[in-house]
Amino acid sequence: MSDPSPPPDGAPGRAPDRAPGRARTGTPGRAAALAQPLAGLRRPAVLAGAAGFLVLLALPFYLGAFWLQTGLFAMSAAIGAIGLNLLTGATGQLSMGHAFFLAVGAYGYVYLASDSGPHLAGLGLPTPLAFLGAIVLAGAAGGLFSPIAGRLRGTYLGIASLALIFIGQHVLFNAGSLTGGFNGRDVPPLRLPGLAFDDSPGLVLFDVPLGALERLWFLGLALLVPAAWTARGVLRGRPGRALNTIRDREVAAAVMGVPVARYRAGVFVLSSMYAGAAGALLALVFRRTVPEYFGMFLSLDYLAMIVIGGLGTAAGAVAGAVFVSALPQLLTRYGDDLPLVAAPGSGGVSPAEASRILYGAAVVAVVLFLPGGLLGLWSRLRAAATPRRGPRRPVPRLDEEEQPA
Repeated sequence: MSDPSPPPDGAPGRAPDRAPGRARTGTPGRAAALAQPLAGLRRPAVLAGAAGFLVLLALPFYLGAFWLQTGLFAMSAAIGAIGLNLLTGATGQLSMGHAFFLAVGAYGYVYLASDSGPHLAGLGLPTPLAFLGAIVLAGAAGGLFSPIAGRLRGTYLGIASLALIFIGQHVLFNAGSLTGGFNGRDVPPLRLPGLAFDDSPGLVLFDVPLGALERLWFLGLALLVPAAWTARGVLRGRPGRALNTIRDREVAAAVMGVPVARYRAGVFVLSSMYAGAAGALLALVFRRTVPEYFGMFLSLDYLAMIVIGGLGTAAGAVAGAVFVSALPQLLTRYGDDLPLVAAPGSGGVSPAEASRILYGAAVVAVVLFLPGGLLGLWSRLRAAATPRRGPRRPVPRLDEEEQPA
């Protein structure tokens, strides 16, 4: 006869009894996966970014020519600063030759897009293809220098890259058929099918006529947003972790299997392509390329951008670029109302000199008091303004009867 007593809990062939009053409501992992995109949409940072982008799209309909030009200078500087921050901030590679790659992008676009004449050479390519070609040329120039960048670091790389500035200045001033010499060259406007980025009439949107600056504003946004998004993905992904490891512990990175020389060379090429895009956009805004602009002071300005804004982040590069590029424009416009700032040659401090003095003071202040730059200051202010949450509730412990088998 079989034993009529029931088998003990946990015996084979019988599922353990559920605790009374507890019902199965669904798979927690699936519910979390479904709720994760909705939670991401509710994040304040995403909403703030979307609102800021909409504001930037609306600004050309309300701003004047001065503010539009200042904003375009800031956009171009932000693209170049993001590339330099990938190289210097994330990887620890000191580069003093960033202005050289901006010049390659600017003059590369002019040469590829201009028609050949009796005194100036050009290929006469379609301007969109010339713009992409300028970025490729800057990347190729970075690729030629990448073997040196892959083997040098620190001060040695800074001195080696500084040589690019002197080589570039010599070529820009003496290769007259390519660069126009001291006088520079006119920049052909970018032309897309049905749209030219110049002052040609006929383009009206919301009863507002869109000139060259308004059209270039939208082009700058179309370049800056993908550039910042791509850099953010690189820094937050596996390549960014490898670059940070190379910056902090090079020997440890090599031991873990990270190809240090290859990563250094690759990020140098990527940084050069960012600089090429910034130089081509800057040429379209200036409408004329001048060799004197692409000198050593421009490279120092870009180093000040990433230090003031915050090393190692795309947002910090954008913040520093806005500060450094907009300051000379504002001092030039409102210098008459400020003490000690006067027109060049009048005995006072010129707007360019005053802006560099302020850059130096800002860099010293960041190094001493704000290691994270403007982005770090913003994080501190946001943390101080956010109300602190109360202590977490203790997690209730299960009784012995509710403990899992």
